[in-house]
Amino acid sequence: MLGGILAFLALASFFGLVLGFAAVVFKVESNPVVNQIDALLPQTQCGQCSFAGCRPYAEAIAAGDAQINLCPPGGANLIQSLADLLDLEVLPVGEEEIFQGPIVAIIIEEICIGCTLCIQACPVDAILGAAKQMHTVIESECTGCELCVAPCPVDCIEMLPVKQTLKNWRWPEPQYNVNNKEADTIFTTLDQVLTENVRP
Repeated sequence: MLGGILAFLALASFFGLVLGFAAVVFKVESNPVVNQIDALLPQTQCGQCSFAGCRPYAEAIAAGDAQINLCPPGGANLIQSLADLLDLEVLPVGEEEIFQGPIVAIIIEEICIGCTLCIQACPVDAILGAAKQMHTVIESECTGCELCVAPCPVDCIEMLPVKQTLKNWRWPEPQYNVNNKEADTIFTTLDQVLTENVRP
């Protein structure tokens, strides 16, 4: 009995060392640009960009295989951030695609028939329920991707704005109307004024 346990521990230690060594020797360095792009993306994993998730979309952008304006949840702010990061031209986004704020799926429980189609469509497993039983959405897990709405045969899913509380409220992002050249001119002038006033 003791011999078997020792043999098992020895084998586990050996394979652990082999895997650890292989992880160090065969480590594949990821592209830092892909990491930067992925950090800017909203991480909803909704697939609205036609990619399986945010990471594959980031890889496609870095490789030049995808445009920077394919992410509806990110909206115009994301396009601007990606354009600044990659030194690309800001591409237009349609009014209907601009992300107005966080939304969450709500299931009207009286109408739900428990078909589980919305559960299968949810990429983040935010819907709880069983076959022929009423479903509900775990609001804290829902990313607002809207992929559960279309499969529902009884139209019992609504997308509503997330209720603002002290836990999720954030300052609105500042809106700048000054373009980069004008901003550079302003800062250069300000720098000159400060330099002249600091001189003894």
